[in-house]
Amino acid sequence: MSQFWQELKRRRVIHVITVYASAAFVLIELVNNLSEPLNLPSNLATIVIIVLAVGFPLAIVVSWLYDLTSEGIEKSKALSEVREEEEKINVPNAWKIATIISFVVIIGLVTINIVMGTRGLRPGDVQSLVILPFDNFTGDDQLDWVAAGMHSSLIGDMGRIGGLRVLGKTTSKAYEETDLTAAEIANEHNVDALVEPTLTCYGEMVCIEIRVVTPYPEEKVLWVESYMEEKSQLLNLSNRIIKQIAEEIRIELSPEMVQRLAESRTVDPEALDAYLKGIAYLDLFSGESWFVAIESFEKAIEIEPDWAAPYAGLAEVGTYMNQAGFGPEADRIRMVYENLNKAFELDPNSTEAHQSNGITAAWVEFDWKKAEKEFLKAIELNPSQARSHSFYAHVLSILRRTDEALHHGKISQELDPENPFTLGLYVVVLMQSGICDKALFYLEKALSIDPDHPFLYGTLVDVYICLGDYEKVFVEGKKMHYERWDRLGDAELLEEIFYEQGYIAFNQELARIYEEAMANGIQVSPEFVYGKYFTLGKYDKAMDYLEIIYEENNRNPGLPYYSAKPIYDRMKGNQRYLELLKKMNLPID
Repeated sequence: MSQFWQELKRRRVIHVITVYASAAFVLIELVNNLSEPLNLPSNLATIVIIVLAVGFPLAIVVSWLYDLTSEGIEKSKALSEVREEEEKINVPNAWKIATIISFVVIIGLVTINIVMGTRGLRPGDVQSLVILPFDNFTGDDQLDWVAAGMHSSLIGDMGRIGGLRVLGKTTSKAYEETDLTAAEIANEHNVDALVEPTLTCYGEMVCIEIRVVTPYPEEKVLWVESYMEEKSQLLNLSNRIIKQIAEEIRIELSPEMVQRLAESRTVDPEALDAYLKGIAYLDLFSGESWFVAIESFEKAIEIEPDWAAPYAGLAEVGTYMNQAGFGPEADRIRMVYENLNKAFELDPNSTEAHQSNGITAAWVEFDWKKAEKEFLKAIELNPSQARSHSFYAHVLSILRRTDEALHHGKISQELDPENPFTLGLYVVVLMQSGICDKALFYLEKALSIDPDHPFLYGTLVDVYICLGDYEKVFVEGKKMHYERWDRLGDAELLEEIFYEQGYIAFNQELARIYEEAMANGIQVSPEFVYGKYFTLGKYDKAMDYLEIIYEENNRNPGLPYYSAKPIYDRMKGNQRYLELLKKMNLPID
């Protein structure tokens, strides 16, 4: 080994390694530090590293085979050919100086990176973030809805940045009043940075402070900036803030996003107030909140008739009302179409409009190709919009494209993991994919957040049916339907039948009670009777009531779900069932 080491030194291999490593280190640092200012390609650093890695063994081989002398490049002599008086290795001064300088440079750069490397971020360090709710430091509690609206708007706009996962507003709102540190919040949802916005004044002028915090390796304020702007310029200010945050966290913006952020829009302050109030109330999911949102969006449109956002807001309210069956059907459908058309006319790239169009295409028009196209466009425009992923997952589940449905459902809950509605939508996808244990886990999580959420009502029964836990099916069903059972028949007798004769006998008796009530002119939902006969495996009888559901309202938003895999696998041999799927433009094989 000693002889081999001496030979490496004699052939200048050690010196070449040292100088090569130093030069490579300097080159990589230069590329990393100059890429952003000179707008160099984002993958240039990777290319340079690969080239240098490939060149390293070549440099070693060349240095072993050849010597650089004052007379030029000469082939290195073998040790046996070297005269005795030449055996002593005489390193030229130039090589000595180059080697010493290389060591100094390497040590210096390593020291700088250790001491100062945490002051900034490199591209790729931040791939996800949470925008915390605005702190309202105006002293006016009546402006809480303004802060909530600005929070929703900032999340929606920031989510349009490709390559960045932005947590949804419901999840971020969960940290409105928390004692958790930045690192603890980041750990809970696996995010790389936090944005902490503050509203300090809101009148003719709007005052905002933005802090970007990195939690690793310790909590550190990466960047802080204060803004004061006329209220009419708030949308333009929002664009500036998004652009600056992207710059600070080293996220490369697409040319389309750069163009969008460069667009200027002045909005009447009253219209802005109304719009912010509308989006603050939009997601409260109650008839009362929806009416406030409608009133607010309509006021914004009255003042600013050429602004797309409030039209998209109205269309979104209409789609949710239609899904919930809230209000006269003709009114809610008209609200959707009229406002969608106007929103697209004013802004063809409105994420909210494309999402609403997808919902309408799926659950009103039963146009599944159009629905898929619209949801994919909404996701392209805003990859962090959890709800677009949720609804698209439902469409895929209805089309029995199970793996794709699970993929988008998983993304939706990762984007807004504290949103009970998002979790509930994911539960449906899991059930329809036969993943029952996981469905129960996420439903229990959703119920722990909001046990009274209207969308979750009754879902627990469906999960227990999925699991085959019929005692819990009965217990939960009794909580919801006991009064109906007692009004139509004998609730105590039904309970006795369940515990003495079992679940099948209970369903048989309940089906008989429901049919008898309907024959006597008592209103009973045909869905209840369908469910009993489906459970009993009497698919022709089940189809009698499924066809009634279709005849009563052939645009019932719940109808397409009868195409999902658990029902399809059991009923696909029934020709009447397949004919019904055809009427809804759904696949039959």
